[in-house]
Amino acid sequence: MKPALLVIDVQKAFFKYDAVTTQSLEDAIPTINAAIALFRKKNLPVICVQHMEEDEGVIPGEEGFDLPESLKILPTDEHIVKTYGNSFNKTPLAEKLHALGVDTLIITGFCAEYCVLSTIRGAMDLDFTPIVLRGSLASGVPENLRFVENVHASMTYGALRAFMNWAPE
Repeated sequence: MKPALLVIDVQKAFFKYDAVTTQSLEDAIPTINAAIALFRKKNLPVICVQHMEEDEGVIPGEEGFDLPESLKILPTDEHIVKTYGNSFNKTPLAEKLHALGVDTLIITGFCAEYCVLSTIRGAMDLDFTPIVLRGSLASGVPENLRFVENVHASMTYGALRAFMNWAPE
């Protein structure tokens, strides 16, 4: 098994939706950042997926497209720009993962019931194993977080940390 960490749509534009969404994103970032640190320690891929929506001005070069300063994504991490909910649809994501030898995806990000769920299903369709990292998802509807975590394979940060510490470097 070779995992990659997928960070989906944690972008400044989505912090402006409403107070519930903002809080949900802020609550997810510490777990996402902890996972990023684990993946970097093991020299495993961290992949940042950013949604582009021209009609809403969420485009490269505009502030809303940017990542929040609190998210520990680096310019050297893989970056994918998507225009559909499913991060695999009309992007080079699958090809990059195959080139890296990745077969398992630890899934994090926004919005649990839309882009995250679509990406999970897309990963399964392409024979990747998606695993949701509990506590790392965000949504404007808090009950949807538990739904997505409960209907798909998921693990806690503690389990991920234990696995990553056990896995050879």
